[in-house]
Amino acid sequence: MLNIREHGSIAEIQMNRLPVNAMNLEFINELANAHVRLCADGAQAIVVSGKEGLFSAGLDVPELLGQSRARIAAFWGSFFRLMNGLAASPVPVVAAITGHSPAGGAVLTLHCDYRVAARGEFLMGLNEVRVGLPVPPNILYMLETIVGARQAVLLASSATMLSPEQAYELGLVDELAEPGDVITAAIKWAEKMLALPPAAMNTTRLAAKAGAIERAKNNEAYVETATDYWFSSETQVMLRKLVDDLGSKSN
Repeated sequence: MLNIREHGSIAEIQMNRLPVNAMNLEFINELANAHVRLCADGAQAIVVSGKEGLFSAGLDVPELLGQSRARIAAFWGSFFRLMNGLAASPVPVVAAITGHSPAGGAVLTLHCDYRVAARGEFLMGLNEVRVGLPVPPNILYMLETIVGARQAVLLASSATMLSPEQAYELGLVDELAEPGDVITAAIKWAEKMLALPPAAMNTTRLAAKAGAIERAKNNEAYVETATDYWFSSETQVMLRKLVDDLGSKSN
């Protein structure tokens, strides 16, 4: 489900769960384990990428919808642990947003240090409300740290999806690149960071994110909340409608 590529001291984790890098429990665990392993093996920076035209479609709703409460709670636990790990990464993490990045895909990018997005007819944002799923407070906090409190309220509560240019204007992404150059641009940013004295750079980077890291430590406290959201009647109705719509489009 992942391709690992080395670019000198920079490791790229390319998500490769066909067809749309949808997130289930196993995929989330592989991402988290890959990040930990690569850092332990000496990677000095991490790039997380997708395939051209798509970063991640977010949660694998068709698979998750029929699962038990225990399984969904396990999913949220792993999901939040992955986000904790990215937020507090001992080395810089860059999201190479190679295309569409809704919902869980966008959440993943929020926990990275830097975001490079592909120019083009792509959309990204937290559109969970559109399918009846409230955005947990811990994820809202991460959005606030990036775009500010007011924009976070407007974007999340209205399930707004943004073009790369709109995301850049709001600060949701830090840089735009042509579709074929996104990973290269992400690597170049990482190389600039690695040209700095590493202890000073990483200490300052983590100190600047101290509030977000401290908040992320409490992510697992939201497992029960997120699970309750998932099984609420409104959310279940909307998720089933989404799955039906997806099935109609595939036929």
